[in-house]
Amino acid sequence: MRETLRNLASVGKDNDLPSLCQLCKSQTLENLCKNEEGNQRVENFSLTINLNLNKKDSTAVKPWECSMCGKVFMSRSSLNRHVRSHIVPKPSKYQEYGKKPYKCKVCGKAFSYLQPFQKHESNHGIEKSYKCKECGKSFRYRQSVRKHERTHTGEKPYQCKQCGKAFRYHQTFQTHERTHTGEKPYECKQCGKALSCPSSFRSHARTHTGEKPYECKKCSKAFSCPSSLRKHERTHTGEKPYDCKECGKAFISLGSFQRHMITHTGVGPYKCKDCGKAFNCPSSYRIHERSHTGEKPYECKQCGRAFSCSSSFRTHERTHTGEKPYQCKECGKAFHCCPTSFRRHERTHTAEKPYECKQCGKTFSSPLGLQIHGRTHTGEKPYKCEECGKAFVSLTSFRRHMMTHTGDGPYKCKECGKAFNCPSSFRIHERTHTGEKPYECKICGKAFSCSSYVQVHERTHTGEKPYECKECGKAFIYRTTFRGHMRINCNRNTGEFSNLCENYWREVL
Repeated sequence: MRETLRNLASVGKDNDLPSLCQLCKSQTLENLCKNEEGNQRVENFSLTINLNLNKKDSTAVKPWECSMCGKVFMSRSSLNRHVRSHIVPKPSKYQEYGKKPYKCKVCGKAFSYLQPFQKHESNHGIEKSYKCKECGKSFRYRQSVRKHERTHTGEKPYQCKQCGKAFRYHQTFQTHERTHTGEKPYECKQCGKALSCPSSFRSHARTHTGEKPYECKKCSKAFSCPSSLRKHERTHTGEKPYDCKECGKAFISLGSFQRHMITHTGVGPYKCKDCGKAFNCPSSYRIHERSHTGEKPYECKQCGRAFSCSSSFRTHERTHTGEKPYQCKECGKAFHCCPTSFRRHERTHTAEKPYECKQCGKTFSSPLGLQIHGRTHTGEKPYKCEECGKAFVSLTSFRRHMMTHTGDGPYKCKECGKAFNCPSSFRIHERTHTGEKPYECKICGKAFSCSSYVQVHERTHTGEKPYECKECGKAFIYRTTFRGHMRINCNRNTGEFSNLCENYWREVL
């Protein structure tokens, strides 16, 4: 810290730091040096750096280069923000995880950091006197209504010099710039995940604490971030603000709209040269590229297994450490997996299935489940075995098949030597040896070794038969019996069962 500040003091001429008082600049830097962490000084003194680098200087080969670490930036403002990271300690280093020391005396709301607390306090007693002429929405500040008006005018004043993408708000523009530089300054102490913007970091932190401060006034459902609440509220109001100009279809969320637009254009801003697949997000594009190159830069030091993306690597590491940072409040079950998988588990309690197939109306608890199901309609089988040429709808099916060639998987049972690709399948298998059955039917008390088994069993009580034959109308509780029926099938002309089919059902039922 001390060395960094001395380096900063030596950058350029005296007028290189115009935001600092020219009379007390050296004393301020010296005081910061005396305090090893610089915490108190940083909190009480807002340090703004504005490096006026001369582009015409023959020695400055790269115009926006950090003199401390050599990192290059596309704009001066990006460099200014970066230089602060050398001076000001990251919030995670001096703010205790989850602590909220700033409490509003009016409404009791607590905050982790001083700035949002001060902004919140000032909101009490201030009328919303600035009104949008377009939609009538009111705001406390003139600046807020100006920002809001851009949603109507379509104005996007902040443009990225790297890719040309434009943004309505300065903060989203800053976050986007980091997709090019790869900078992720906000790191979670719980699981090590790094994020590029503070709002994403705060939302992520709540996946560990379980905090859901944003509640729907209609149905009382709670959410960990305001954007999720807004998206949910639209399911009540029916609002679909994202309208496709090509076909007139409207969407609740921006993500759904962007995915839909690719169906018209066939292109996202990031297109794979190998297979033509398009992506909206550069990080998703880079991860996808590795599926062609085979690059797996993240290697586990414990077992040597390598991964193409950092999140999969971190999740895998927990299989060794035993860490399970996500705990279900309903059943107490803890998970080492990512927040997405944890939310999927939570839906097994609420029975929520928000993802619906437009072809047949079937609903799913996760977008991946819907995506895999969609391939049963399109016939797409993206996972092809190079050994025998057989293709598969899902990655799980493909991995299971690959074991028939290799005879091995990374998770091996110590009891019988059977190998598995998936840690969850491995744990379920282990229970066949231990006899553990942690999932119990609430109606009859019967216990099962796997959560999906109890879900299927419950249908014997509810009478639900989700698998229906389109040929004869017969419905089934179990997918296996439904598939058996489809293989034997019924007479396509008369709609009646064949003799063979009748005999089959006598045995099964």
